[in-house]
Order: sequence, then structure tokens, then C-alpha cells
Amino acid sequence: MANAFTNTSLVTKHAVKEFLNALQMAGKVDRQLDKEFRKVGDTITVRRPVMFAATEGATISSAQDIEEAGVTVQLTERKKVNFEITSQDMTLEIEDAVTRYIRPAMEELAQDVESHIASKYTDIYNFVGTPGTTPSTFLDVANAGAKLSNLGVPMSGDWCAFFNPNASVSLANGLKGVFPQDIASRALKEASIGRYAKFSMFENQSIASHTVGAATGTILVDDAGTISVTYAASKNTDTQTLNIDGVADTSAALAFLAGDVFTLAGVNSVNRRTRADTGELAQFTVTADSIASSATTDNIPLTISPPIIITGPYQTCTAAPADDAVVTILTGTAATSYPQNLGWHPNAITLAMAPLATPTDGATSARESFKNVSIRSVRQYDITNDKTIFRFDILYGVVVQNRGFAVRITG
Repeated sequence: MANAFTNTSLVTKHAVKEFLNALQMAGKVDRQLDKEFRKVGDTITVRRPVMFAATEGATISSAQDIEEAGVTVQLTERKKVNFEITSQDMTLEIEDAVTRYIRPAMEELAQDVESHIASKYTDIYNFVGTPGTTPSTFLDVANAGAKLSNLGVPMSGDWCAFFNPNASVSLANGLKGVFPQDIASRALKEASIGRYAKFSMFENQSIASHTVGAATGTILVDDAGTISVTYAASKNTDTQTLNIDGVADTSAALAFLAGDVFTLAGVNSVNRRTRADTGELAQFTVTADSIASSATTDNIPLTISPPIIITGPYQTCTAAPADDAVVTILTGTAATSYPQNLGWHPNAITLAMAPLATPTDGATSARESFKNVSIRSVRQYDITNDKTIFRFDILYGVVVQNRGFAVRITG
């Protein structure tokens, strides 16, 4: 197919294929495509699942309300790759063009999406492992699976886990003795981790690190009696405000950073399906940075997830914390960074994309959508320099739609 690189539609079809092939984490999440043209800043709403509570007996005392909630995905990420090629290179066959130009361009766009997904660890409150210790055993992985199972995460779907290279090597070495022979062989040759403890496990270069906030001191809850909230009040954000005190003066340093995980004394988590006490302290993540100065070491408001809901079908905790309940930070030593390896049910995270409009003046363009991803390509000839300019664009947003369906495995 000589000179196929001049066929913009064909080039775009190959670009979509190469983009999908380059995705790893993004290939294991819920993907949605808004088929109407959108612009940067527009939003797409993804519905959260509705839950009910079973009651005793044949008589209905009162009908349960249907409390539907929507998670907003904002299309904030407009990314592109562009390059110039000579007229001579425009005569390339498509196979050569894919290898030399299209594949590297799509790998770069895919890397941006992967990094964006990894950065969403701050919205995930389930947390296992020991900060500063690289996961390397079956138990490190199994604890992550047990955390999700105890909370009632559906067993259906392909649970996946992603580890940075150091953790990948440690796990491949630590698990090679218990893997079936073919998986053990790959573990030794390629540091491939395989599938174990409910998870299909992958090495991923985009795993983010979390720097723990500067908060020290005896941190306590600074409230009583009004700390729990209702699902109706919190359903659209999946957050609430919690006031704390006892934080040492951090001056200009941020006491809590988005992604800090903590527990509250006397507050256990519940299985989201059975509402039974898991026997473990509930874990919460801070979703926005917070500062503590000499004037504000008391009554510091934290925005946290999950909200503390103690009754009803959307119950998250056994009880609200007492005033002065101890706040224990789990994510590690203040002002220290730790890798945040991730595991999830595929419905935990949504990647939403939108088809960009194709220009009609002064350029040749095409747009292709496949498997809920959309890429637009545009080319234009530069008569002055005898070159052709190519650009590939995507528009997308990422949201953790079911925060309890994912878990962080610290390193």
C-alpha cells in the first residue's frame, strides 16, 4: 500500500490501535465515550450504583427512597503530540509510518493517561502494607484482596494490581516458588508477576509516590455528636468535613496533604453489602491539602472520604468518632515519600473520552473512535518549508467513581 501515509483516515485508524495497545492501567478501568462533541471543562455524569437494605417480615412499614447519585467526570485533559515530516517521508508505506512516527506518538499520549490514572491514588482510602517496605510476598498481595473482599467489593470482574519496577521485581522473586511452572518461568525471565491472590498483576512505570503531610503531635477529633452524615448529604462528592485539633504548628508547611490516610479510634469499617462490622478500623483519605499554623492548630477542617455514614443501605462505619478520638496517620513518616502501588475492581475508576471536532478549513483531518477511546488527527502542508505538520489530539477526564473498589499497596 504505497504512499498510504497520506491517507489521514487510515493513519488515524492505526493511531487508535496503537494507543489502545500502549494502555495498561487505562485498559483495565471502566471506559466511557461521550459521543457528543465536548470542549475542555465540560462534564460527563456517571451514575453510582443504588443500594437497598433488606427488612424483616411481610409488611412494608415504609418505602425505601431511591437515592441516585452521579459522579462528575470533568473533561479537563486536552493532550496532543505533534511533529513535522519531510515530503520524502510522506511517501512512506503505512507500516513504516506506524513504526517510526505513529507508535511513538501514541505511546506518549498513553503515558499521559496512565500517569493521570496513577495520580488518582489520593482519592483511594483503602490502604495496606508498611510504608518504606517494598511488597514482596503473597501476604502483601493477599492483604489487598482481603481488604476489598471484607468491604463487599464484587468478586466479578478482573481485579488488577499495578506495581512499580522495584515492587515488581521483589514480588516476582518472592512468589516464584509458589507460582505454577509457566508463570514462575516468566517471573524469572521478565519480572512478570502473573495472577495471584485475586489480582492480575502488572509492572507499571507510572506508579506515583505520595509525600506525607507535615502533621505531628497528638492529633484528635475536634467534634462530637454531629460528625456522621447522611448519604443524601454526601452522595455527589463522597466526602465530608472532619475537624481535628492537636496538630503541632507546621507554619507554612501543609499539615495534611491530599492522599494522607488515617484511622479514627473506635470507628470500624463495615461490609458495604451486609453492613457487618469488619473488625478493622475504617480508613479515610484526605482529599484536599490543609495547613496548620500557630493560629489554626485547633479546629482544622479536613475534607475526607469516605463520609462517616452509620445507618442505612449506604453505611460505611460502625459509629461516629467521639470527641478527642485519636487520629492515627497510616501513610508513613511526615514529609517522606512512598510509592503507591494500586489494585482495583474494574468499576473503581472511569476514563471518559470525548471526540474532538474536526477542522474543515486549511487542513486534512480525521477522527476515529474504538473501544470507547477517541483520537483526532490533523495534517497540514507547510509550503514554505516543504514539510507536513501532523498532530494527534485527545480529550479526556479520569474519576475514581467507586473509591471503595480500589486499594493502595504502599512501598
